[in-house]
Order: sequence, then structure tokens, then C-alpha cells
Amino acid sequence: MQSGQSQASADAALHSIIPAGGAGTRLWPLSRQGAPKFLLDLLGQGVSLLEATILRLAPISASVTIVTGPAHTEAVEGQIRRLKDAGLLSSDLDVSVVTEPSGRDSMPAIGLATALVAQKYGTDAIVGSFAADHSIGDEDAFRSVVLDAVLAARRGYITTIGIEPTSPSTAFGYIEATDQIVAPGAQLVSKFVEKPPRSVAEQYVASGYLWNAGMFVMGADTVLDHLGRLHPRMATTLGTLASLWGGVDAEVASQIDMAWNDLPRIAIDHALAEPVAEDGGVAVVAAPPAVAWSDVGDFAALADMRRDGALRRGTGAIPVLIDSDGAFVSGHSDRVIAVVGIEGAVVVDCEDALLVTTREQAQRVKEVVDTLHSRGNERFT
Repeated sequence: MQSGQSQASADAALHSIIPAGGAGTRLWPLSRQGAPKFLLDLLGQGVSLLEATILRLAPISASVTIVTGPAHTEAVEGQIRRLKDAGLLSSDLDVSVVTEPSGRDSMPAIGLATALVAQKYGTDAIVGSFAADHSIGDEDAFRSVVLDAVLAARRGYITTIGIEPTSPSTAFGYIEATDQIVAPGAQLVSKFVEKPPRSVAEQYVASGYLWNAGMFVMGADTVLDHLGRLHPRMATTLGTLASLWGGVDAEVASQIDMAWNDLPRIAIDHALAEPVAEDGGVAVVAAPPAVAWSDVGDFAALADMRRDGALRRGTGAIPVLIDSDGAFVSGHSDRVIAVVGIEGAVVVDCEDALLVTTREQAQRVKEVVDTLHSRGNERFT
């Protein structure tokens, strides 16, 4: 990371929102409820995925709002301090942490952050929501794509950033764009589709569909107006919460908790993007493969990014890979971990858990977490 990229520009166009939640169950046992993947340095860059996200957005952001749960607030605040103390992040950049009382999925988190930004900076502010645990290869190219999305957002569109597919992946949802150009670099969205089977994914890629990376750039007034139309009760509650937020009075805190926990659990895709797309109100800016976006969603994705096939932690595991192309090894100690003759093997050795699988089965790792929960072994999750 270059410290020169940490200074927000004087005419920053964006108020960035980073929802930081979830346990990253497909990366168990590295990622757990107490230490989810966004807090980890999984890529060996010297910063966590969250820290990398903040630094990536800082040069084009007037403010950054991170929404996280009570269990992770202290760690998130600690990582922000570390960036500032190291001179990687300007002390002048407005970076705030919003602690949601409980997880209600992405729409309440993004909606609350948007209401708080609107309250502080005005309803004409442009907000952008970006996951805390994704990775970008070419950050300059990515920022250029985001700024194109800002232009479309200023024209009243909820603007998503689609990723030009490199394969017919079944791990992502897809976006179908029309030929209609609504802003420089932005096309009108026809529809969003859920994760498809491989045969359908192949058709989508051949037809020019984009991967849905779950990134949205939009006017604060656009978000709040659509919420008021589509989910009036949620919009009213979020407005009330924003007016109460930050109060230290115990009675106010209780009111906030009760109101928050009454909100529905719903993702922004289902709450806004899909219905607004049906009305012609969603645009997409395509990020080319050169941006090298990854959701770091499972060990297959992580293995692709760690070309040496190993993630060494603690005193450093000693991986020995023999005739095992595409294998991935992660170790917490100085013991030797050898894989012989197993292509695409995945071995993750932690102090209290050992995972052995293959890249082909990487999406199924979350079933281990589900099984542990069903057996009452939550302490391992």
C-alpha cells in the first residue's frame, strides 16, 4: 500500500460505506465469528482486507463509514488507528464506525449509514457501498470505474459495478445490461439473476452478462426516496434511528436497540436493486478483468491469489507440494505440511482445527460450520 494514496482528494466525490459483517464461513477455520475474514491479512499484504478496502477508497472519499457488529467494533477501531498511526491514512479524512446492535443483512446497515451521511453532509451526497472483504488488483483502474459510477448516480440511478466474467462461475449472481447508455461508461440494467447452475452460467457469459459484485453507488436522496416508496416502515425507522444515533442516554440506547431489531433482514439487492431495475432505475458500470476483482470467497479463490500455494502464519509452516498442482496449504506452526500427488488439495491447519478438502469442493466448507452449530460445538466456529 502506498501512503500517497491515503490522502482524500480535496474534491472527493464519494461518501464510502463499508458493511463489515459475516463470519466468512467458506474460509473456516481461518475465518471465524470472533475473527472474520475482513479482519485478517489473508493475502500477505501487511494489512487486513478491511484495511485494504479503506485505503483503496480513501483517495476518492470525502468520508468513510464502517458498519459492524458489537463483537468487532473494538478491532475495527483498532485497525483504523493503526492505519493513521502508520501514516497510511490521513488524519483529516472523516472515518467513523457505526455499531449495529445486531445483524439485519445489508439493507438496514447501508440504509442507516446513508441516513447518517445525509444528516451530516446533505441529501445530495453520493454514497457508495463496498464490501469489507474483497480484493482488487489494479486499484487505480478500480477507482476510475467507481468515479464513472458516481456520474451515473448523479443522474439519479442506483449504479452497480459489474465485473466482466473470466469464467462461467456458479459462485456469483449475474447482471444483464441493455444497450442503452445512461451516463459515460454506464448502461441501463435489465435485471439481476441469482447464482445459476453451470450450464446457465455458460449461457450468461456468452451473452455478455456481468458478475454481480454487490457494489452500489447512488445518491443519498435516491436511496431514501426508493426506501420510502418500497419499504416505508423501514425508511421511517431508519430516519428515526439516524436522529437518535450517538446518544449516550440509556433510555435512548434502549429505543435504538428495539427499533433496530424490529427491522427486517433483507439484502440491498432484494430491497432496492431488483425492484428498481424493473422500473428502469438501475445502471451498471463494467469493471474489466484487468481490475482483478475477487470476493476472496473460498479457498479456491484464495489459492488463485496466493501463487506460492501457501499461507504461512505464526512461526511459519513449511509446505512441501509434490505433483500437487493448484494445491493450497495454510499452517499456524513450524511443522511440515506435505501434499503428494493431490491436485487442487486444500489443507488448513489451525491450533484447534484441521481442514482437508479440494478446490473443487471449496464452496462446501460452510457445511462444516453448519454441522458444528447443529452439534453444539459453536466454540470452534
